[in-house]
Amino acid sequence: MEQLSYGAFSADLHQRQAGERVPLQVSIEVTRRCPLECLHCYNNLPMGDVEARQRELTKEEHFKMLDELVEMGCFWILYTGGEIFARKDFLEIYTYAKKKGFLITLFTNGTIINEQIADYLVEWPPFAIEITLYGRTRETYEALTAVPGSYDKCLRGIRLLKERGLPLKLKTVATSINKHEVMAMRRFAEEELGVEFKMDGQISPRIDCSQSPLAVRLTPEEVVALDMSMPKASNEYLRLAKHDLEKPSGLSLIDTMYFCGGGMNSFAINAYGEIGICVISQQETFGIRGSGVKEVWEESLLQLRSRKRTRMTKCVECRIQSLCGMCPANGELENGDRESPVEFLCHVAHLRAATVGVEVPAHGDCEFCAGGNEYEAMTESARRIVSREIDVEGWVGPGQILPILNNPTVTAGGCGSCGSH
Repeated sequence: MEQLSYGAFSADLHQRQAGERVPLQVSIEVTRRCPLECLHCYNNLPMGDVEARQRELTKEEHFKMLDELVEMGCFWILYTGGEIFARKDFLEIYTYAKKKGFLITLFTNGTIINEQIADYLVEWPPFAIEITLYGRTRETYEALTAVPGSYDKCLRGIRLLKERGLPLKLKTVATSINKHEVMAMRRFAEEELGVEFKMDGQISPRIDCSQSPLAVRLTPEEVVALDMSMPKASNEYLRLAKHDLEKPSGLSLIDTMYFCGGGMNSFAINAYGEIGICVISQQETFGIRGSGVKEVWEESLLQLRSRKRTRMTKCVECRIQSLCGMCPANGELENGDRESPVEFLCHVAHLRAATVGVEVPAHGDCEFCAGGNEYEAMTESARRIVSREIDVEGWVGPGQILPILNNPTVTAGGCGSCGSH
């Protein structure tokens, strides 16, 4: 997962005048339908979900939206889902965007890509195509996707794009189901295919409030052990931490609830024509069908983005924000409160710092700082990671998958407005 210095970024953004807000990049979710049934996914719906399909923006609505985005100064689009190619008209939408001059990244699982799609993308190449690989063996991949035959379809999609020289990247979401194959996936991508590989250990609850994806989330120790097994990761985290420590906490310099680029230079549009801060922040969105993109951007989204922080938390004075994935959307999903720190992310951030030898300055009542009740256990985890006592190459696959993973009614914690979506 790419780490950003959210506080420093926000401090810079807040120095700009409101009139300078330009949505340089927009994530567009074309559908939530997907042929896979991944256990960790935050928004996937069945391919045959008629109600979902009927609610989706039409092709013509996408065209109108793209016209507005051009006028507003946007130049970078991420198309995501669900599975983007689940829409039979996606290539028409994509081509319209290409003709408008946008730089476009495509997120896909690759299972629907065939020769016709691959050939078309050669004619109209995107800036990048990122395929998520869920395992290096059929057994592991399909244990996570819950769809027989999906592994072979994914590899076929990868092969078709690679053969045509398209700008392909591979990535994975590390879970308790596939953690033992992450290194094999990296070797497959980098050594066999010669393409970039990324690994993300962050799993969020579903946007419908279900906490079920967290059942396959790695422990903080496992996340950081995998982090540090990646080439150059240790040096990069050390660089980020030192950069943060050279200046005051970025969050202490602002007084708004949101501290990312969402609503300042980016936003997300979901499959049903609703604008939000980002793709996972869906508890407060604004429809564009009646008003248009520009009006929502200049009014409703600005008001949301400008909302003031209501209290101080340990995050505000934290000096290692670049090692942490905490954001209001994660607080919303996991704790039902945008301002509530997510303990999992805090644990991961402090463990990353300890692993690269950075001492974290005190920042309020933090159990992972020196003197906190989790500090000793955290530092012991760091020792095991640094000493390679934790051997990620020696990990083995899990046993039987717990029935809870397929139970969409698991909603303990999170969201705070369950039943409204």
